[in-house]
Amino acid sequence: MVSSAVVYGLLMGMRRRSRRRGLLVGAAAGAAVAHHRGGREEEEPQPEAQTQYAPAPADPADQIEHLAQLHASGVLTDEEFASAKAKVIGS
Repeated sequence: MVSSAVVYGLLMGMRRRSRRRGLLVGAAAGAAVAHHRGGREEEEPQPEAQTQYAPAPADPADQIEHLAQLHASGVLTDEEFASAKAKVIGS
């Protein structure tokens, strides 16, 4: 019998790989668009980029991963991260 920790680890690995593939495909598509736009002599003015934050994921594992990314980027302090993680685990 396979333990639930092993199954969880495999599922998280598959989820991360699919996210990486999506990022790679998106980056390749963006590079292709940039390449084709580079040939134009007239450049269109680019609107100022506004930071848009995605809503927190519904799955507790995704929520904790999202919180960890915010913590690693410096958006959340250690105390805020610990508090938010405890709230997710408790719910």
